[in-house]
Amino acid sequence: MPLAWSIENARAERIGPGGLAAADLADAIARAGEALEWLRARHADGSLPLLRVPAERSDLPVIEAAAARLRSGATDIVFLGTGGSSLGGQALAQLAGHAVPGIGLLREGPRLHFMDNLDPETYAGLLAKLPLGQTRFVAISKSGGTGETLMQTIAALAAVKNAGRAAQIPDLFLGLSEPAAPGKPNGLRALLGAHKVALIDHHTGIGGRYSVLTNVGLLPAAVAGLDIGAIRGGAAAALASVLDRHAPGKVPPAVGAALAVALAANKPIAVMLAYADRLERFTRWYVQLWAESLGKNGGGTTPIAALGPVDQHSQLQLFIAGPRDKLFTVVTVGSGGRGPRIDAGLARLAGESDFAGKTIGDLVAAQGRATIETLARNGCPVRSIHLPRLDPESLGELLMHFMLETILAAHLMGVDAFDQPAVEEGKVLAKRYLVAP
Repeated sequence: MPLAWSIENARAERIGPGGLAAADLADAIARAGEALEWLRARHADGSLPLLRVPAERSDLPVIEAAAARLRSGATDIVFLGTGGSSLGGQALAQLAGHAVPGIGLLREGPRLHFMDNLDPETYAGLLAKLPLGQTRFVAISKSGGTGETLMQTIAALAAVKNAGRAAQIPDLFLGLSEPAAPGKPNGLRALLGAHKVALIDHHTGIGGRYSVLTNVGLLPAAVAGLDIGAIRGGAAAALASVLDRHAPGKVPPAVGAALAVALAANKPIAVMLAYADRLERFTRWYVQLWAESLGKNGGGTTPIAALGPVDQHSQLQLFIAGPRDKLFTVVTVGSGGRGPRIDAGLARLAGESDFAGKTIGDLVAAQGRATIETLARNGCPVRSIHLPRLDPESLGELLMHFMLETILAAHLMGVDAFDQPAVEEGKVLAKRYLVAP
């Protein structure tokens, strides 16, 4: 079932001067049409490998086999990797209950740990408490030279050796990195290869923050028990809207890119507000994708992640009554009729008779709708996206939609969506200061 989307509450004719005027929207969509033609050409000539991934199926058995091997006999699986090497996997695994407040620790199967941030106390504590004989470590780095991932992998190898389990290392570890290339060092391959650890090839043409649909994101998803073919199928549905040669105004990623770029001068902040616990990691994935792809040459808009309904009690006051410098995307899920149904007698006792017979999902659905309308009534531009149900297919479609939208927005802004020169500079300096503080 396709995503339902609307930008009506972002138009000046609907919400007033805070929205985008019809003439400006038409101009932006026309320019997005040029970007669409560029994207379609990249699909046709194969020069943008990401666009071919949704249709690919030959690699899925390899991913499933690796996932089965990791799960076998494991109580814990630790994913080592930062940024795009981790956030996509987290966004998908959360659909299966990982890191969902209250029930995340109660989900069936091995416990999943995504060590995407480097903190000495946290990592030391993890290694000290894990049952190392029943723990699997997956180290992910496209280049094989990510400092955080290398340090974590070295520390994990040392911990396993110190526990007297050196002979088990080939069974306890797995690596994911680019294939070896002459004259190109790859520390992760050298490190794991020396310990006879198997490595899976990272796609050479797809960088970290765009890798969620490759084995980088699908391996954790498969470990969590998700249907990875359905994830790819949902992504294919999002791509079809681009390839079917509809007019730009009928292509959701093109309209979203046009809206964001056209409003960027007056709305330099992009708020992603999702109404589902299982989309919290998705909002964090979006923040990296948008920020790292577009924040160049003094341009871009600043993404903010928010979760509903909880952030109605923390950020909504600012969103509505604070600076009018934000474009909102509100993602809702078909939650009506779901969850515990409220007892009439207890509802009366609490002074809320109208709650009787309603479900918790009914309230969440009402809150999402109310937030969209309240923002619009107060002149704040809102783009709404509704998922009739949240499942692997719809999440795959949502992820692909925003990768396409980001690439199109970068084309409209005249920047490269795939590099990150400022980040690379920081990596070089960090290694220099490590050697000579």
